[in-house]
Amino acid sequence: MEIYQATQEDINGVAKLFNSYRVFYKQASNIQAAEDFVRERMEKKESVIFTAVENGEYIGFTQLYPAFSSVSMKRIWILNDLFVTAESRNKGAGRQLLHAAKQFAKETDAKGLKLQTAVDNISAQHLYESDGWIKDEQFFYYELNV
Repeated sequence: MEIYQATQEDINGVAKLFNSYRVFYKQASNIQAAEDFVRERMEKKESVIFTAVENGEYIGFTQLYPAFSSVSMKRIWILNDLFVTAESRNKGAGRQLLHAAKQFAKETDAKGLKLQTAVDNISAQHLYESDGWIKDEQFFYYELNV
């Protein structure tokens, strides 16, 4: 298995994973929109994507978005997406993608990484906690959809 930062050449493979990720979260499948979204994020340098490839097949990805902490005056990376295909789970791809994200955060002198996951995504929660991520119990998070 190879984990690396995706480039323009990886858009099709990553877009298929991204589409599957969205379907996992109960969104309608739309491979063209997924490809357009991934391409735009990469072209505008609005996200960083790491992908897992095994035997020429794209089996997982994680996507990081930049944000900033005013208090620490440092960058924070938002790990917004992490997905591994069902048939490739329990092979360590998710953990390796997390490690790639962590290494990237260190290399970019970031304060750290943040993520959120569905309250019923227990397997992801176990992965994060076993890898040293700490569940926030100090702050509440709010959303406002407009």
